[in-house]
Amino acid sequence: MYLSKESYKKIIGDLRDGLYIVDLDRKIVFWNHAAERISGYSAEEVVGKPCADNILCHVDDVGLNLCCSECPLASTIEEGLPHDAAVFLHHKNGHRIPVSVRVIPLTDDSGTVIGGVEMFSDSSHQAVNELRLQELEKLALLDGLTQLANRRYLDRELESRLEELNRYDIPFGILFMDIDDFKGVNDRYGHETGDRVLQFVAGTLSANSRPFDLYGRWGGEEFVGIIRNVTAANLKHLGQRLRRLVEKSFVLVEGEALRVTISIGATMAVENDTVQTLLSRADALMYQSKAAGKNRLTIG
Repeated sequence: MYLSKESYKKIIGDLRDGLYIVDLDRKIVFWNHAAERISGYSAEEVVGKPCADNILCHVDDVGLNLCCSECPLASTIEEGLPHDAAVFLHHKNGHRIPVSVRVIPLTDDSGTVIGGVEMFSDSSHQAVNELRLQELEKLALLDGLTQLANRRYLDRELESRLEELNRYDIPFGILFMDIDDFKGVNDRYGHETGDRVLQFVAGTLSANSRPFDLYGRWGGEEFVGIIRNVTAANLKHLGQRLRRLVEKSFVLVEGEALRVTISIGATMAVENDTVQTLLSRADALMYQSKAAGKNRLTIG
């Protein structure tokens, strides 16, 4: 059986996973439909550009920019060997999405490496999140701008989790997050850009949440994460990862990357806590992070 070049191109183009091909200079020469869907970038926007040129800008779990150091694609081209990695790509809207990456060398008929092929799949719990959004919309419990749970729903969820803690001893913690210097963003760039910042921060929280956790907008530039079945150490690790991912995210404003950071207060719920005492403690810890220099997490 013989398949034409167009047939191969259609098969690759219709894959469920994102796939793109680069030359030896890591300049993108092909970008399939799934890559468009997962990243938000159309083929017209990226073909002909280096993959690190404000496009995917992969970072690892500690926020290291892999385009400048341990890039799996560069390693594959240099060594001629496949590489696998779990990384966080930059979506066009600004937020970070966890993806599983598989990179293989592209060779000519003689076996000489002439480029690389990267396949990536969205490893976030997108399907679960979409179902949750549909339910929240029905109940008018969704924040219209960020597509996260609103304050009303967070209140209800905190009551439920406290009851669960007291009756069944199931632990949970919360992350109280505030965007640093957000007023300055609005003053300098305008409220439309401020809204885009809120959306990409919210998108990073949502894309990197576990299916049984809940993130919501508490008000203004404040967000709350309700994290179930964790220890204090787990809560701190998860919060630090989110902080680093937000720090490494950006939106393009007139061709320049606009970045923000968040300060976080983290605390475990304890016996006899109420919604008010729990949130007040987390809020006070968040302000300790602000006072200590911002872009950090304080747990207590």
